[in-house]
Amino acid sequence: MNTTFERSTGKDEWLTPKFILDALAPFDLDPCAPVVRPWPMAAKHFTIEDDGLIRPWHGFVWCNPPYGNQTQKWFRRMVEHGKGIALTFARTETRMFFESVWGGASAILFLQGRLKFCDVAGVAHGTAGAPSVLIAYGADAVARLQACGLAGQFLMITKPDHKFRSRNVITSDHKR
Repeated sequence: MNTTFERSTGKDEWLTPKFILDALAPFDLDPCAPVVRPWPMAAKHFTIEDDGLIRPWHGFVWCNPPYGNQTQKWFRRMVEHGKGIALTFARTETRMFFESVWGGASAILFLQGRLKFCDVAGVAHGTAGAPSVLIAYGADAVARLQACGLAGQFLMITKPDHKFRSRNVITSDHKR
């Protein structure tokens, strides 16, 4: 999450707006759910107390990981699991994005505008410090992103047959 936003609000736990989850649901597991939440993110939740990074993942996963220096660990797990949707800032030039999105995802949906994340009471606050992107891992996730109706730009990610991940071919779907 944007550290300026965190410092200005005094909070470090921010929830996905419910309309995003409603558009993409259902999910079997949220491995990095907040302890206190105003709505379910999935049928099963792992919180910081459960350490979702070390627990086995199952089914279709929703992952809005803690933003910061731990984000990459969550995205590596999404690549390994290969079945679900993740949310993060659209920082497309970062090592994490090249490794776990360009190099591991099936499709992405760049959301139009900036999200207003919610506190643990479900109240939206300020605008996020960067644009957000939904990332699909697996065919079911791709289908959900294509059908969700959220405003944005959808892109398929096609992996090349050679070792140069940075040369992935991106195709655009202009239905939005």
